[in-house]
Amino acid sequence: MDCFDLENPFTSLDNQESDIISALFSSESDHMPSHNYFLSLKSNDSFVSFRQEAISLILRAQYSCNIDRYTTYLATNYMDRFVSRQEIPQGNPWVLRLLVIATISLASKMKEQHFSSSNFQREEGFIFDAPAIQRMELLILDALNWRMRSVTPLSFICFFISLFELKDPPLRQALKDRATNIIFQACNEIKLLEFKPSIIAVSALLMASHELFPLQFPSFETSILSCRHVNKENQLKCFNAMQEMVANETSDSIIETVSSSSTTTPMSVLDCHCERSSSSMAAIAVPEKIEQRKRQKLNGFCSESNRVKISQIQPCG
Repeated sequence: MDCFDLENPFTSLDNQESDIISALFSSESDHMPSHNYFLSLKSNDSFVSFRQEAISLILRAQYSCNIDRYTTYLATNYMDRFVSRQEIPQGNPWVLRLLVIATISLASKMKEQHFSSSNFQREEGFIFDAPAIQRMELLILDALNWRMRSVTPLSFICFFISLFELKDPPLRQALKDRATNIIFQACNEIKLLEFKPSIIAVSALLMASHELFPLQFPSFETSILSCRHVNKENQLKCFNAMQEMVANETSDSIIETVSSSSTTTPMSVLDCHCERSSSSMAAIAVPEKIEQRKRQKLNGFCSESNRVKISQIQPCG
């Protein structure tokens, strides 16, 4: 199986481009967290703390284990969707750690990236055995209905850029790069969880175009809003939330720069690294049509008499 590309989730389909674009817009809601999850995050501080800690742990894995940000972005998508559909036991901090390990493991398999869960766990000071991680993976797969080829804002970037009258390839690439960075940044923003991936992509592109090509922004905005798939009201709400997010990040960055200027050289998190295992871990792909053996194993776990529950999974020790 080809490595899963977040920007082109349906490249394996032998369809016309117009059919693929239609499939993206028609299926994007299936790859979002439930609306109740967003409401819970707005009203319940414990949900917010859980998500913040989970994302922090995912990002630590990105830096310490040299995982690319597309993989950690995908892992965060799995985590949000799972938590929105599965009740999480309270008072068990190990559940969060096991969930993060399992989502990163699944995302790494989809992206065909090496991820040594044992090395990462040793660095973080906890340990789960392979069967516990596998059971959590199966629980996630079941909750997500095996929809692992996530449709995210990144999936819509190229389509919406094609609506712009921007012929110069370097300029198009600069616009795409900046919009992509904004999308990665938006992953942490709770306010943006209520919007469809396509709306987040539109807002990120308009933000990027406003920064890079302010004179052309009105024409870009007209081109985007003329698309029948774009809800203008939701797009405006999303754009305003994203504008606030970027402004806050810029302000925080300036404060951090001023603070660090009077101290010694700060330690970069990029200096952290994860020891690679001498024996490479076999990559296990998890496509839409998973291997028959794993299908059978899942059916066994998910039967009414033998359904996997988080309460049945225990940490080592």
